[in-house]
Amino acid sequence: MATELVINTRHHETRVAVVENGTIAELHIERETGQELMGNIYRGTVVRVLPGMQAAFVDIGLERTGFLFVSDVHRNLVDVEQAMAQQALHAGGEGEEEALPGAVADISFNIEELLHVGQDVMVQVSKEPMGTKGARLTSHISLPGRHLVLMPTVEHIGVSRRIEDSGERERLRALVREMAPDHLGFIVRTVSEGANREKLQSEMDFILKLWESIREAMHRSTSPALLYKDLAVSLRAVRDLFTREVDRLVIDSQEEFDRITAFIETFAPRLRYSVELYEGNEPIYDHYGIEVEISRALEKKIWLKSGGYIVIEITEALTAIDVNTGSYVGRRNLEETILKTNLEAVKEIAYQLRLRNIGGLIVIDFIDMERRSNRDRVFTALKEAMKKDRAKTHILRMSELGLIEMTRKRTRENLNHQMEEPCFYCEGRGSLKSRQTVCYEIFRGLERETAAGGAGEKIFVKVHPEIEHTLKEDEHESVLHMEKRLERRIVISGCSDYHLEQYEISS
Repeated sequence: MATELVINTRHHETRVAVVENGTIAELHIERETGQELMGNIYRGTVVRVLPGMQAAFVDIGLERTGFLFVSDVHRNLVDVEQAMAQQALHAGGEGEEEALPGAVADISFNIEELLHVGQDVMVQVSKEPMGTKGARLTSHISLPGRHLVLMPTVEHIGVSRRIEDSGERERLRALVREMAPDHLGFIVRTVSEGANREKLQSEMDFILKLWESIREAMHRSTSPALLYKDLAVSLRAVRDLFTREVDRLVIDSQEEFDRITAFIETFAPRLRYSVELYEGNEPIYDHYGIEVEISRALEKKIWLKSGGYIVIEITEALTAIDVNTGSYVGRRNLEETILKTNLEAVKEIAYQLRLRNIGGLIVIDFIDMERRSNRDRVFTALKEAMKKDRAKTHILRMSELGLIEMTRKRTRENLNHQMEEPCFYCEGRGSLKSRQTVCYEIFRGLERETAAGGAGEKIFVKVHPEIEHTLKEDEHESVLHMEKRLERRIVISGCSDYHLEQYEISS
């Protein structure tokens, strides 16, 4: 299977697409909003402890406080050892080696025993703020490299399950255990398969120095303070997605190309020949047919090749997916028609969940089938289709009503929330593309107009007044960058008759 990473980067936005056999499978978007928080490490202050919820709110310097659940609080090692020793004494005559492992699982802490108001803590963002909710935090820090992930609060050596060869798994585990300092944990990532000692040691030394610098910053700073910011999305893509299964990486920015090649020279020099700079006149996502797929990913109704369709409805509590036969009438009997539609829908649903990054609780309403064997076939097909997904999923068997309930791990906003906002035309009953999304569509339209050979020193953009304001105020710097890139002046004017998403570009 041919897999590519296609990166479109501009001053205002970077988009990373994972393309499998010519079809976009994943899309990661990072915009210059200052709110890309996942993986960031902060020195924060506990501002409220909630015993009833076994959680605390922590001020990390953002608009909303972060949420720290009791299970995400790192217990002081001395306290844990004391608790284990006490439980070992109460165990009544058991040998210490047998009693201690069992005691670890039995220890339970209340949030008020671990945290108090005014306490300074080191925390990492484990889930981005979503809607009205603040960021989910953890004090179990993890620092990912390309081959290893450092876990300074857990004394454990793990190996990625995607490395299937048991001999290779044990080789890597033994190698890392031998190199790792005491009381620190590591996870060996999939790309480490076949890696030698020198490569792993070099990366381990780098991550350990990074961890030491974070600890020093923690001691020097006062709360709230940012101690560590994770890599930009393009470098995260190289670190996390650019594996042996990926044939090449294509990017349309010389500056970002240089940054990526420098990163690769340090951490994965064998991949340097797989990185390519796109220099075509046509926008890169138009050239690869990705822009059309992104637009399709915002639609509620998705048609299937047979004539059936699925409807995706994202709510605050869950995502509901409805499967319908549509115009498909089949050839033999009703049960066969329904089964074929459901099986076709399974592939599309798995694709859409991954592409749109839909997480949380998901309920799928398949078309009712009479035979239990057919319901089992659809369930098995869904589990198989979700194996490609890197996000953790849990799928329950189909109920008698034709419903499948599942969960998909959610760490970032889904694509719809990133690119849309509530519709003010219908007072929130529907949604519109956000002002920012419309502005960025206009920027891409400007590139197309220039690539098509439009003449003149100026290029005129007619938009809704709200978009005019956004372009001239919030996106003023991006407009200047675009003028410099296109070597033409951009003249923006508002038209009150235009719909918010409507615009016109002319030379």
